[in-house]
Amino acid sequence: MIRSTFAGFTTAQLGMAASQKALDVVGQNIANINTPGYTRQRLDIASLNTQKGDFYNSNSSVRVGFGVEMTGVSQLRDPFLDAQYRSQIGKLGTTDAHAAGFDRLSDILDEATVSGVRDALSAVTNALSTLSNEVGNKEFDTMVRSKMQVLLNLFHDNATRLQDVREDIQTGFATTDITSVNELLENIANLNSNIKNSQILGNPALELQDQRNSLLDELASYLPITVKYEEKSISPDQTIEVLDVRFTDVNGKSYTLISDGLFGKFDTDITGQPVTLSLTDAKGNTSDITDLLGNGTLKGTLDLLNKSGDFDNSDFKGLGYYEKALDSLVATFAEAFNKANMAVKTDDKGNVIGTGTPTEDRPLFATNDNSGVFTASNIKIADGWTDGTYGITNSVVPVDDKIGSTARDNILNMINLLQSPHKFSVNGTKFYTGSFYDCFANIENTLGIDANSAQTMLNNQISVINQTSNSRDAISGVSLDEEGMNLLHFNQSYSAAARLMTTLDEALDKLINGTGVVGR
Repeated sequence: MIRSTFAGFTTAQLGMAASQKALDVVGQNIANINTPGYTRQRLDIASLNTQKGDFYNSNSSVRVGFGVEMTGVSQLRDPFLDAQYRSQIGKLGTTDAHAAGFDRLSDILDEATVSGVRDALSAVTNALSTLSNEVGNKEFDTMVRSKMQVLLNLFHDNATRLQDVREDIQTGFATTDITSVNELLENIANLNSNIKNSQILGNPALELQDQRNSLLDELASYLPITVKYEEKSISPDQTIEVLDVRFTDVNGKSYTLISDGLFGKFDTDITGQPVTLSLTDAKGNTSDITDLLGNGTLKGTLDLLNKSGDFDNSDFKGLGYYEKALDSLVATFAEAFNKANMAVKTDDKGNVIGTGTPTEDRPLFATNDNSGVFTASNIKIADGWTDGTYGITNSVVPVDDKIGSTARDNILNMINLLQSPHKFSVNGTKFYTGSFYDCFANIENTLGIDANSAQTMLNNQISVINQTSNSRDAISGVSLDEEGMNLLHFNQSYSAAARLMTTLDEALDKLINGTGVVGR
């Protein structure tokens, strides 16, 4: 079969069209070099050959293609780097939530540069020392009480501020984090539908895919997700891309967050302890996933709100750890001083030592909620001490069956109580042995270590995610140098195709006008 005379012109025309379209794509890339989330595009082309095979083919039947075919415009993305980036940003979200929480706690419990509980404890010691030299002087007893009240005010303030932090984090979790995640799920599902409709009409909707990828990256910072793309046939010769997003918990169970245009929803209950998180997946199944998150901002926030480290056998010292540690310090302090202010000397079990007999109950501290369990928020000066019914017990050594009036052994005992070691525990779990002053310093040091550890991890994870982001941008991002080379490349390709058409025109002119003139 003789090749068509104008086949070469078709080849040249297709080459020029492909080069022109490629230049358009390069221009689109350059125009969007500063567009957030934009993915570099590329013209997809293939060799065009419309000739069928011939059973009677011979060596002289040389087959030549008919040029180039433009098959579409696609994005340059690496699915592996996308998955790696989303995994890293989930870990970053966990650590970032931890570090932010520790920063809030440091403002309350870090007394490196401010006067607080430790200085107040020292002031109580000094006031008791003064009273020991002025036994029976009500003025100095009142001074001790005022120093104690300052200490209790600091305990109250710390407890209130810790509760404020808890309420702020809870409110932010419910109204910001959960709302944002639900909006992301809905927006991604809507984009899925729009992309699907565009692809059915022949438009790849690359810009919509960029928006969807940006939302997927943001969603991955909240919880671990896996993204799966599938080709779905809608006609014998047309397929479209369908996206599914799944969440896999720490036990390996998978939940469908987004399936085509369907999407799930998260819900939380912050009214009690612990704060709970539930998921209704895209299929309508509801599950409690409070303790099933592997990483992400949601996990980091739940860790802060629900976990108490050694006190509940968890792997993280959250708000509960510091609240309970402070309450333990306050309870041990109150119980020790209430016992010391009894009118007689007793052993560890409360049994009277010597010939003395108890007179009346003389507690220095009480609870403002009548619970009998001391916490940093409910401790107060006992009414009897406040109204002057009684004061600091000077001595527990019986003098004619009455409280000693000039002895000061009990005041010295109270001073010793402030300096001697005590065992501090929560629900039977001991966390420190030392003085009250050292116990509070230990709480500070523990917070400092946790905060520094979280910040170090955060910096390391930022470095890792930046490296992953740079690797992804090297493929998906727009480079002016590379696009400049493409401009030259496709311009030369266009010129070469145009030159091919000129050459073919000259050959055809020669064939038509320069041959077949013999015999004229």
